[in-house]
Amino acid sequence: MLASLGYRAVWCVDFEFRAEGDPPDVHCLAAVELLSGRVVRLWRDELGSRPPFDVGDDVLLVAFYASAEIGCFLSLGWPVPSNVLDLYAEYRNATNGKRVPFGRKLTGALAAYGLAHLYAEEKADLQALARRGGPYSASEREALMDYCLEDARALAALLPRMLPQILERRGRSARVNLFHALLRGRYMAAAARMERIGVPIDVCMLTRLTAHWDAIQARLIDEVDPLYGVYEGGHFKLDKFAAYLDRQRISWPRTETGRLKTDKDTLSDMAKLHPQLNPLHELRTTLGGLRLNGLEVGTDGRNRTLLSAFGAATGRNAPSTARFIFGPARWMRGLIAPPPGLALAYCDWSAQEVAIAAGLSRDPAMMGDYAQDPYLAFAKRIGRVPPDATKKSHAAERDAMKPFVLGVGYGMGPLTMAQQLGKTDDETRRLLQEHHRAYPRFWRWVDAAVDHASLRGFLETRLGWNRAFEGDEFKVPAAMNSPMQGNGAEMMRLASIYATEAGLEVCAPVHDALLVQGPEDRIEEVAAELSRYMRRASADLLDGFEVRTGITYIRPGTRYIDERGEFLWTRITALLDRLEAEESAGSIGLPAHIPSEFPKEGIGREREGIRSENPYPLALSV
Repeated sequence: MLASLGYRAVWCVDFEFRAEGDPPDVHCLAAVELLSGRVVRLWRDELGSRPPFDVGDDVLLVAFYASAEIGCFLSLGWPVPSNVLDLYAEYRNATNGKRVPFGRKLTGALAAYGLAHLYAEEKADLQALARRGGPYSASEREALMDYCLEDARALAALLPRMLPQILERRGRSARVNLFHALLRGRYMAAAARMERIGVPIDVCMLTRLTAHWDAIQARLIDEVDPLYGVYEGGHFKLDKFAAYLDRQRISWPRTETGRLKTDKDTLSDMAKLHPQLNPLHELRTTLGGLRLNGLEVGTDGRNRTLLSAFGAATGRNAPSTARFIFGPARWMRGLIAPPPGLALAYCDWSAQEVAIAAGLSRDPAMMGDYAQDPYLAFAKRIGRVPPDATKKSHAAERDAMKPFVLGVGYGMGPLTMAQQLGKTDDETRRLLQEHHRAYPRFWRWVDAAVDHASLRGFLETRLGWNRAFEGDEFKVPAAMNSPMQGNGAEMMRLASIYATEAGLEVCAPVHDALLVQGPEDRIEEVAAELSRYMRRASADLLDGFEVRTGITYIRPGTRYIDERGEFLWTRITALLDRLEAEESAGSIGLPAHIPSEFPKEGIGREREGIRSENPYPLALSV
């Protein structure tokens, strides 16, 4: 079967390296060529300016978690291989949604296919040795080199076992299945490029915050809780929270026993519906074990960490929430700041999931409404606003429709939606009936997806990402939402491939957005090019239907601020200034003034040339 792939050579490759916030520091390389049996085994000082084997169009490179290997290629200044097959991505795809008794690392994949490998304890010791870095003794070098070759040989044994499963999927031709697999490999190369660029961080501010973090946390409740009155003696009180919700007339999800849900996912979801809860959500996240020193920052001030491609069941990335700047509390994104001479652009898809639902279902009404404003257009369809209503004239009605329209895409049932929207069950059911009448083709498509997941036990994206729904794993909301999330992940991967292969310096992917850097005087041009690739990715995936994009610029002397974390960023940085002043003067500072209202306006950042005013402006100088 290997010969049938049509490649002149098939190289199974593994590197050992060290990377702690910096690009990989390569220790050694081992590679096995499957067709000839040739073996390459080289230490760092033996590696030249080009790979010791061809990586052109007629050669296949096989790896397990290929972004690590491609990262080593980039560190060595080598050209990126033309064809990459990542056995991690393929094993993840084959087992996604299923119980995996041995795990999804290389040792787990080998065990699943009945292949032996190093004991876990021995492997962990050698991995620790690689992370430690040099200098190495002769015996340590030999041990690392042997370990590296062992992994390359393991790949050579694993590929023939996995290949039939990769090429013979779902009755499609081997050519199509191989194309999908190589596309996942191309994304791993794109991930390596993004991981190498990294996100620029204001290290001075991070250092100041870290030095005073315990003191900041100790005072943070006093800064934020006057808005809510839900803490007592430093502890979150459920009865006080219930009283706050009652005062604000906010309906809240409850457990089966009737207790208010206070887990982070519920609070996050409810903060999207009720933005005044964002500071409380950020506070709870910040006090819930957030460690500033967990953020992985290299010696050049760049946040670099494994993007964990394909880590989520949907196929989206799943980077560490502690190490990745976009993972922890949103206020921390204020640490993102371009260095002198460079600017950043945050390019996101507008209402991506609604657009995917319209594009995949080919519902003409939904496609037309997305081209206008999907939330306001639905309100017009059901008579909640007049036909000439605009986002400005009927902002409240539009904003009331937005969580409902998004909730439909999430697969929420009437009861859950009623709880989250603060409506009665009957009101929610009427809204759902009106949505069915407005978009009948969309609902036939959704019902078909749910039936397919229920009866056949899986769903697939347009580019072959598989998600199994077996036994207890089948849930209607997950089946309804899976096509939007899975194809959203495919869209992100396509855009990342197009942009990074064109040479754009993409710093990071963020769910439905990409952060890119460029020269200060060319950032509009760079952002426009990235937006074109993002729209092209959506059109390629959705048969010509384009998803709109928006752009936020972060120029030298400013920082990126997420509006959901803006309030806490302002309070924390003010606290920091006071603490430092107290240290300098040797005095005890007075409590800061707490605003009586949560800011309701925009965050003063530039979006497509339009500035929004903020009643609590930030000091944006870095």
